[in-house]
Amino acid sequence: MPNPTSLPARRTAALAAAAAMLLLPLATAAPALATPHPRATHQPHPPADAKGHPAKQPPARMSTVGGELLGKPGPQVQLQPGAPELPKELSGDSWLVADAESGEVLAAKNAHWKLPPASTLKMLFADTVLPKFPRTQEHKVVSADLEGMGEGSSQVGIKEESTYTVHDLWLGVFLRSGNDAVHVLAAMNGGVAQTVKDMQAHAEQLQANDTHVITPDGYDADGQVSSAYDLTLFARSGLQKADFREYCATATAQFPGEEKKGKKRESFGIQNTNRLLTGNGVPVYKGIAGVKNGSTTNAGNTFTGVAQHDGKKLLVTVMNPETKEPNEVYKETARLFDWGFEAAGHVKPVGLLVPPLNEGPKGADGSKGQGAAQAASASSGGGGGMWTAVGVGAGALVALGAAAFVVHRKWPLPDLVRRRPRS
Repeated sequence: MPNPTSLPARRTAALAAAAAMLLLPLATAAPALATPHPRATHQPHPPADAKGHPAKQPPARMSTVGGELLGKPGPQVQLQPGAPELPKELSGDSWLVADAESGEVLAAKNAHWKLPPASTLKMLFADTVLPKFPRTQEHKVVSADLEGMGEGSSQVGIKEESTYTVHDLWLGVFLRSGNDAVHVLAAMNGGVAQTVKDMQAHAEQLQANDTHVITPDGYDADGQVSSAYDLTLFARSGLQKADFREYCATATAQFPGEEKKGKKRESFGIQNTNRLLTGNGVPVYKGIAGVKNGSTTNAGNTFTGVAQHDGKKLLVTVMNPETKEPNEVYKETARLFDWGFEAAGHVKPVGLLVPPLNEGPKGADGSKGQGAAQAASASSGGGGGMWTAVGVGAGALVALGAAAFVVHRKWPLPDLVRRRPRS
């Protein structure tokens, strides 16, 4: 595979060919691991800051869901001959690079560190609530729907006494990270408290055990945390839903304005806040197809993205870069994408994205999911192939006995050219 960092065109605008493609069917087995003694890289923790305060440190022991190495602090990568070194300019508190198909984690740093997630938590919200309402369903907004939003919340501009389709509301969630759209959908789902309960239950079903949900929109709240590992699980699960894929890959759209009696309802343009998709301040990353960004005072900047190059599909999550340059979270994500596409096939996985509890193979006691979870946790290198692929499109499950199962699905690349803003 060509080195993406040596080809500027890989990260610039030419997406017309990609927009017409269909992603290849998912692999049916994890790739073989070649070198028996890979090099391991463990970088030291940063020193105290200039004022002498101790540097913020991850816990010495974290969850080992997905593999023992994922529970260790600091960068974890197992390089084989021919593998590129990790990028040097990575300042995120936590990050993770994974194969979207096999679930193999190619490299990670503090994968299970529980940190504020900001609006990347909206991926869990969408994965939980999106299937409940048809996109054509209409809802007239009342004042109670918008109660409880945090001060300074990002909003798409929903107006009371105006009617919106569910499709409109999800565009508001994904493109503008609209907390107002989240609260309206939560109201339709029985209220914020019920939605938080549903989200927490879904997180547990996904084995996202680092996540504690307090607000449905990711607004800062004491005790609300997630991790790079969990956010990647949310993205991977959500991308199996066609509507989720459509919304998170949409760069621009028209949103309905306020309804006024006796006047024609107008609309206004909205743009996705994912800058690797829109090219707002950073180059468009070639092959990018979502997923979600976030930014709050407590969380800093967070981002999970998915991209494809040459048939390889990767997920990257970055949380809270310490380098406070503009768009740093996107720059570090792009560096990790570049590294991952070059490193694929040249690293031994450091872990595995585990399956949902109700979709894993049955254990000896007949319970679902536990065998996969235990196997993944017990494997220091991950990549055991217990659950070799999660589909990111429509398709059917094919059971392969108690040892494994595979999802044969296709993931249509969204029509990015049509969705991108005109220059």
